[in-house]
Amino acid sequence: MRILIVEDDVSLNRLISEKLKKEHYTVDSCHLGNEALAYIDGAEYDLIILDIMLPNMSGLEILTHIRSKKNTVPVLLLTAKDSVEDKVTGLDLGADDYMAKPFAFEELLARIRVLIRRSSSQSSQVYQIADLMVNDKTKTVTRSNIPISLSSKEFNILLYMIMHAGQVLSRETLNQHMWNYDYEGSSNIIDVYIRYLRKKIDEGHEKKLIHTIRGQGYVIREE
Repeated sequence: MRILIVEDDVSLNRLISEKLKKEHYTVDSCHLGNEALAYIDGAEYDLIILDIMLPNMSGLEILTHIRSKKNTVPVLLLTAKDSVEDKVTGLDLGADDYMAKPFAFEELLARIRVLIRRSSSQSSQVYQIADLMVNDKTKTVTRSNIPISLSSKEFNILLYMIMHAGQVLSRETLNQHMWNYDYEGSSNIIDVYIRYLRKKIDEGHEKKLIHTIRGQGYVIREE
């Protein structure tokens, strides 16, 4: 899952980024309003954490830009302002949630999970297909009740796929949601990770769940 943090407080921005990375999220971050537009228009995000008071362009102006482009990415407003008027303005412009500083990081994590889950039309933090279960909160995976150990990136790819079970996901889509702008690796890295996942998820099971759709990408589904 790829998250953009737009926060001009350098220390807070770094703190949120580091904590989210420890939670296995892929993170981009910036400090200026005009920088945020370049990130948003150039990549696909699963969530944007957006401060209202920013240099160059306010968070509300950025939010207006996002929604004017018909971009439905979940947006969590993060600001020192906590008046009812500020909340109403942000929500009316299309924000999905609102947190006032200071905040508890555990609450921020919980709200992130809710927003990402809501965007995928899921009602639970546990995703299941056949006998495969993926728990987003505990970051654990089992198949036939047997625990499966995955790397952070393997888990993120599997989670994204199972959240979009039945949908064919192109390599470009998976790349967009798994790596940030700092990534300089191989262009076929998704193929490598899918191979790792197949070995851990499908090997030894008669029913295969991860499928290649030639010329289109990958899908997780029962067949």
